Amino acid sequence: MKLYNTLSGKNEEFRPLNPAVVTYYSCGPTVYDYAHIGHARTYIFADILERVLRFNGFKVKRVMNITDVGHLTSDADSGEDKMEKGAKREKKSVWQIAEFYTNDFYEMLKLLNIRRPENITKATEYIPQMISLIKELEKKGFTYKTGDGLYFDTSRLTDYGKLTGKSFKDLVSSLKAGIRVEQVEGKKNITDFALWKFTPFRVIRQMEWESPWGKGFPGWHIECSAMAMAILGETIDIHTGGVDHIPIHHTNEIAQSEAATGKPFVRFWLHAGHLTVEGEKMSKSLGNFIRVAELAAKGYQPLALRYLFLTASYRREMNFTLAAFEGAQAAYLNLREIMAILKDSSRKAGRENLSVGKAVKAGNFRQAFTEAVSDDLNLAKALAVTWETVKSNLSPGDKYELLLSFDEVLGLDLKSAENDLQKAIPDNIRELVMKRQKLRAEKKFAEADEVREKIEKSGFEVIDTEKGTSVKKK
Repeated sequence: MKLYNTLSGKNEEFRPLNPAVVTYYSCGPTVYDYAHIGHARTYIFADILERVLRFNGFKVKRVMNITDVGHLTSDADSGEDKMEKGAKREKKSVWQIAEFYTNDFYEMLKLLNIRRPENITKATEYIPQMISLIKELEKKGFTYKTGDGLYFDTSRLTDYGKLTGKSFKDLVSSLKAGIRVEQVEGKKNITDFALWKFTPFRVIRQMEWESPWGKGFPGWHIECSAMAMAILGETIDIHTGGVDHIPIHHTNEIAQSEAATGKPFVRFWLHAGHLTVEGEKMSKSLGNFIRVAELAAKGYQPLALRYLFLTASYRREMNFTLAAFEGAQAAYLNLREIMAILKDSSRKAGRENLSVGKAVKAGNFRQAFTEAVSDDLNLAKALAVTWETVKSNLSPGDKYELLLSFDEVLGLDLKSAENDLQKAIPDNIRELVMKRQKLRAEKKFAEADEVREKIEKSGFEVIDTEKGTSVKKK
């Protein structure tokens, strides 16, 4: 199995540090507002990675955090805590905001058939671990104090910023060019970052804790390091997140973790690309902030969005358009209909004994699918293998079982398709459809055309596409 490692900038053979289990950490949401389809793309990618690991026989221990404190509105460690900002906006407590948007996030995962990681950690529940990690950094001389907090001194590290692929000088230049537009008074270097922020004078915060440095709250970056190491250990196999995390958040996670332990923090870093909407960055001000629940409310299938995201590399920037989404939905619904017909036909016909030739063909499909998903999650190729399987001359039962095994990775909930088979299509019509498909696979096109005429004379329309065949009432 090969994965593209952001740290090395190339595809690498993946082997876990401990053969018994893969340790895997995913950056989770900051729960101060609704999650949108850009977030959905990142979490679908993270879910599929876990599915592919399990498909390849690995056991996985995965952690995902819920950031419910400490994420400021500016990457320069200034500005308002996003949680406090959300509470003011909605005139609720910070704890109510956190609970509401955490539950909304979970609903999005459910709509998209994203499995929840076995370990979900809330930042507010790991404050003691964060303080202990900061103490270790202080003991080793990596910290200094300013008027507003305790900071990490990045000049103490010779390889700071290695995840970006830039030299320290170039990284500083890029930050000055606009990634961090503000500079906190007292910071020694523009790359330095807060480990612990003090509660500002005369400011009443809903979330604050006592610490050796004063009353306050943790920096955003220290949270992920502390939670990851508390459950997974000092060196973990895989860490995922959005590509926007590379220059600051993940770079700072590496710096503080490796400074504290003297060990590599993460062996494989994987990042999902940006999602634009109709060619523009998603934002509420542009009116293109799209939630999965809103798509569902308009009658769209949420899992069609998952299907759409499977058609492109997770690493590339992707542009969401309504036309592309509707095309993905048509293909997805077609696949569900085919699965329902296959299940129905196999139930009536029973399982056939695979001939040697067909057994080899089924094995080839399975191997091609496994090779695709194991090549840095090449889901577009895996989908192509899926449709090749649909159009093959394997029996309905063998196709159905093979496609179900593929869905362990794709996560399109194809097993439930048998429940929504169109009742308006009688059994005899479905049988004719399957007969025609078999004839076409055997290249008996004249006989297949005769079957098609029978179907159409019965008041049904046969629709052939690159993705397969479906039927509907005229």
